[in-house]
Amino acid sequence: MKVGSLFGKVSAKREDPRVEDWLLMSSPLPQTIILGFYVYFVTFLGPKLMENRKPFELKKAMITSFYTLVSNCVIECGVSRYISLEGIQLLPFIMSGWGTGYSFRCDIVDYSQSPTALRMVRTCWLYYFSKFIELLDTIFFILRKKNSQVTFLHVFHHTIMPWTWWFGVKFAAGGLGTFHAFLNTAVHVVMYSYYGLCALGPGFQKYLWWKKYLTSLQLIQFVLSTIHVGQFFFMEDCKYQFPVFVYIIMSYGCVFLVLFLHFWYRAYTQGLKISVKVPGKEYVTKRTTQEAEWGSSPALYCSFTLSTLPVGKCLI
Repeated sequence: MKVGSLFGKVSAKREDPRVEDWLLMSSPLPQTIILGFYVYFVTFLGPKLMENRKPFELKKAMITSFYTLVSNCVIECGVSRYISLEGIQLLPFIMSGWGTGYSFRCDIVDYSQSPTALRMVRTCWLYYFSKFIELLDTIFFILRKKNSQVTFLHVFHHTIMPWTWWFGVKFAAGGLGTFHAFLNTAVHVVMYSYYGLCALGPGFQKYLWWKKYLTSLQLIQFVLSTIHVGQFFFMEDCKYQFPVFVYIIMSYGCVFLVLFLHFWYRAYTQGLKISVKVPGKEYVTKRTTQEAEWGSSPALYCSFTLSTLPVGKCLI
């Protein structure tokens, strides 16, 4: 493949006119300002403002945020249903391609005004916008004075996802480049349901025996996404319009796969050594495989990490 073809028709084809007047889609500048302020707040301003304040009690706000994200993910995945004169219709990602005609191989972007194509565009924008809601993850950390969980990789992940997805929605809302988003929203339904149950308190601990399988679910997601988009390099006649997104998605999937495998090894094979602070002293304890909590180290990308909680607890 020639270097020039890497960018496909990005320069030759004009921006998708269907999203021109949508919120945040007129230019990458508004989102860049928002994300820039987010980085400034969570790395400097927020910790400075909270330095001499008590942590906020945000349990209700967090539960609301969890289930708002779950609802968004369910809507995006097409799991939600609504009753119409035409019967029960599955919503966006499934009905706009992944359950109605996509081959799971070389699926190109449909720029038409058909109901299916327009549904996919709306779904992609909703997925993009949900990434701004997820910024609350880090803000909650700051307001609760959990600054140790605000790492470079956490902030990088929460910043780069919406920023790169703006270009996806602007140029290529559909086709094979959206499969990873479909998988991601499905995983987020499970993930945020888990965190929501955690936030409800100790009475729900008995329902959280499956927490370590969240990492397995993430690993499966990265493997499937990478394999799916990697097919592009073995299909000579694939006319997907924006090969550059294939490279971005594959690179992202490979990096996260390696990081999560590293986390899996540390958490469920070696056990994690964590630092536990109590008034007047600090000590290190090593957790067993069963005690390792989902969320430390590379799993920080998955929000609301629980690594500083007592063994066996899931209180937020």
